[in-house]
Parts: sequence; structure tokens; C-alpha cells
Amino acid sequence: MDEDLAWIAFASRDRDADGRFVVAVHTTRIYCRPSCPARRPARCNVTFYKQAADARAAGYRSCRRCLPDAVARDATAVAHAATLLARDGAVPLARLAQAVGYAPHHFQRLFKRATGVTPAAYARALRSNRAVAALAAENSVTDAIYAAGHDAPSRFYAADAPRLGMAPSVWRHGGEGETIRWTMVATGLGPLLVATTTRGLCRIALHEDGTTLAARFPGATITPGDAALQDLARRIVTLVERPPRGDLPPEIRDTAFQEAIWQALTTTPPGETRSYAELVATAGGTD
Repeated sequence: MDEDLAWIAFASRDRDADGRFVVAVHTTRIYCRPSCPARRPARCNVTFYKQAADARAAGYRSCRRCLPDAVARDATAVAHAATLLARDGAVPLARLAQAVGYAPHHFQRLFKRATGVTPAAYARALRSNRAVAALAAENSVTDAIYAAGHDAPSRFYAADAPRLGMAPSVWRHGGEGETIRWTMVATGLGPLLVATTTRGLCRIALHEDGTTLAARFPGATITPGDAALQDLARRIVTLVERPPRGDLPPEIRDTAFQEAIWQALTTTPPGETRSYAELVATAGGTD
């Protein structure tokens, strides 16, 4: 934990830091959320703990004003909702919130604060992952479309196909004939691979590199991207600001973070006239 950054978050009552650590105050012997509305103690009178359990073990008690232990309940609700989305596909927000015991709009904010994406965006990421897996496993693109949970090919081509960076049939055949450029960038969850074809992004993945990319696309020409692609990836990671909460299961954190990066790369920011997908393609060069 970077204690200087933790202090900044605590001093500014940063709600996004809730669940990432607790703040133990020596003079009162209590521990709080970073966003606790109480008056701030002197820096020399606080200790930061990654988990509330660590603060309790050190002899501190929970703040009755900000209820830091309730953050664990929030994390449990988010993890349960993510499990429901993985099992049932896209679930209406009202039904999802009811299943975990929260009001819909409150849970929408809670889920996004914890993961960096909305429940709907998380569901899209899961469906896209299923589509990629199905393309590799099924006998045809059509079979893969239905195996991924789409009820019509048009929905797949509108939602998931643009994420492939190549024609679905080419993806099925290991990227045959494509040139894929890639780069790596450090993140709070580990190394992140960003890969692009001339059509746009084709892969964003934690804990993968050029070797795993070559294994995934044996028919493609795999080559490192230039400095422009790496600079773009670094700027996007900075734009996303922080990874999901550390108390979520790793598979939920990874999926949500990769989706947040994808959204940042493919959303046109204010003042930009070209999409990030086009910028990535340009950064990766042309054939």
C-alpha cells in the first residue's frame, strides 16, 4: 500500500477508496472508511490497514459513524451480482439489485464504484468473453454465436464482432493473414497486453504477452507495436485511474478492469474527432 496516496484519499474523503483500506486513529482507537465525514486527525496519528480485520486485530474498534465493516457487505453484494451475471447473462438492474438487497440506483453506483464499470457493461464483457471462447471451440461461426448466448446473428455482429479486430471467421482460424501489433503496460493488477490490427483492437488481457498472443493467433504475423501504441496504452491506464477493489475475487477484478480499459480505448473523449479504436489502428501502423 502506498501510504502517501492513502493519506491523500483519506484527507479528501475519497469514496472510491472505501474498501481498499481502513484508517486507524491512534487517539480514539477506532478505524474508519477513507470517506468518513469525521474531522481529520493529524497524519502522525493514523495507521493504514488493508483489511478491517487487521485493524481489529491491532486493538481498534469500528467507527459508528461511517460503519467501515459495512463495506464488506457491499463487496459481498457486488461479488454475488457478478456471479449472477455470469450465470444468467444480462439481468435487468432492478432484478439484480433486488437479488442482493439494494435499491437499483444505489446498487448501480455501488457496483461501478467497486469495479469501475456498470453491471450492464460487466455483463457485456462476460458475453464477449463467451463469444471469444465459443469461436475457438465451436465448428462454425454460427454455432459460436448461439453458444455465446445470442438469440440472433445480428446481435453478435452488432455487439461482439467489432471487438475482434478481424472477421469472426479469421479469428476462428487463428488470425490467418492478419498482422497484429502489441504492447505491454504496467497496471495495479499486473501487466496488461494491448493488441491491435489495422481494424482496431483485437485483444486486451491481463497476464498475457506476445508469446500467449502468438499461441492464440498462430496464423497471424505478431509484431511489437511502436512507441505511439505504448504511449496510448499508458495514457488509457492512467485515464481509468485505479483498478477494482482488492477484496473482490480475482476473476471479477480482471474482467471488470479489462472492460474499463476497453471502454476507455473505444470511447471518443470530449474534443476528440477520432475514436480510440482508430487511434489504436494508427498507432499500430498499416499493412
